[in-house]
Amino acid sequence: MTAGRAQPLAVASGKQHFAILDGLRGIAAIVVVIFHFMEVVFTDYSKNFAGHGFLAVDFFFCLSGFVIAYAYDDRMATLGLRDFFRARLIRLHPLVVLGAVLGLLTFLLDPLMGPPAGYGFGKTALLFATTLLMIPFPIIAERYFNLFCLNAPAWSLFWEYIANIFYALILWRLRRNVLLIVALAAAVILGFTAYRAGNLMGGWSKDSFWDGGARLFYSFTAGMLVYRFRLIIPNRLGFPGVTLLLLAGLLMPYFPLNWLAEVLVVVFYFPLLVALGAGARLVPTLEKPCSFSGKLSYPLYMTHYGFIWIFAHYLEQYKPDMSTLAVVIPVSTLVLIGIGWLAMVAYDQPVRNYLSRHRRNKK
Repeated sequence: MTAGRAQPLAVASGKQHFAILDGLRGIAAIVVVIFHFMEVVFTDYSKNFAGHGFLAVDFFFCLSGFVIAYAYDDRMATLGLRDFFRARLIRLHPLVVLGAVLGLLTFLLDPLMGPPAGYGFGKTALLFATTLLMIPFPIIAERYFNLFCLNAPAWSLFWEYIANIFYALILWRLRRNVLLIVALAAAVILGFTAYRAGNLMGGWSKDSFWDGGARLFYSFTAGMLVYRFRLIIPNRLGFPGVTLLLLAGLLMPYFPLNWLAEVLVVVFYFPLLVALGAGARLVPTLEKPCSFSGKLSYPLYMTHYGFIWIFAHYLEQYKPDMSTLAVVIPVSTLVLIGIGWLAMVAYDQPVRNYLSRHRRNKK
């Protein structure tokens, strides 16, 4: 990996663009999809090769803290709250809407199993409205009281919105030494959360709601610290090398003190990966794949889960053997990547471009 250039690329805004971090985001999103398939097959996570795939969310939070600080720290004072929140809503909410629509359609039109009994028009409409508005509404026992029963991954977007609010109101103003103290306190809370629950898997259901806050609190502030302290480590690992390091964290086996292993990965390893990814050299031939991977990550993450419920019902009714699943899961993952790509090019990018133009024209 001696060829190539330092991975930040110049963009029109004058800011550099961390292409390898984009690529890593896409890899993490694909691991999340595989994890969601595999957790349906293996309810014992210690027997699941992707049993730590849920830690991709913590990596997303850390990456988000780095990117938000990098993009906005030096211009929040002049940008203002209204413009910041508009920019973030344009970036995030179109896919919240699409995820809610797909979640509703797969809920109502699942070919293998209809909606649970007792969910008529009124309650279903309320489920849809709360998902659209990012209001937790965990009422479906058959879906394990997910905070957002029509689109389970939206729980992490809920916390991402909370992070954006706190960033705009408080965090960007904090000096880096104060932010470091905040992050240390958040690490203690995260460690306690993992010890109490036995893992860092929580945040998605009504019984583990505050676990999601603990996961966000540390990882987002840690990502900000990587930027604030300029902890960018020049290296020649390149996109393949840093990808292997990310997969090592997301696909690691279970350990006797598993909760502690997860905490160590989140507290130390993921910020290190962000620092390495930001400083790695990028081979020119991988610029487009990294860019595509980054653009695909969020659409894939927000559109896939309704189809996981259909897969779960398929598994329940047909009880396929492992040789069949060895074909079904990879093929289904590729199909979901295709759906994510279609959502990106036919919906997300055009809608965001339209909203961005409308926002500029109103100024």
